[in-house]
Amino acid sequence: MLLTVLILTTAFLLNLFLPWWSIAIPGLIFGYLLNEKALLSFSLGFLALFLLWGGQALYIHIANDAILSSRIAEMLSLGSPILVILITGILGGLISGLATLTGALVKQTPRKFD
Repeated sequence: MLLTVLILTTAFLLNLFLPWWSIAIPGLIFGYLLNEKALLSFSLGFLALFLLWGGQALYIHIANDAILSSRIAEMLSLGSPILVILITGILGGLISGLATLTGALVKQTPRKFD
């Protein structure tokens, strides 16, 4: 659970100043440092950004009376603005989950020093 909180807060802070892809950086770093098992690393990384991006998308949806998410849903032929929020959370979760998994697997990789 510590991994989720660390990734969520760090990704939120990085998103304030850096491009969207910066959400992968905390996953890589904390996945490496905390060295959880592979499936657990992916799951906790996914959960962190699913909550962050899904929550931010939901906040924007509520704050502007669903105008933006409805237009995006119409543009993508999704039918429902809630699907836009769900897809946003899933995409963020996948990026962070795979980054966290990568960090954890790099830590577990045996090294040979000549």
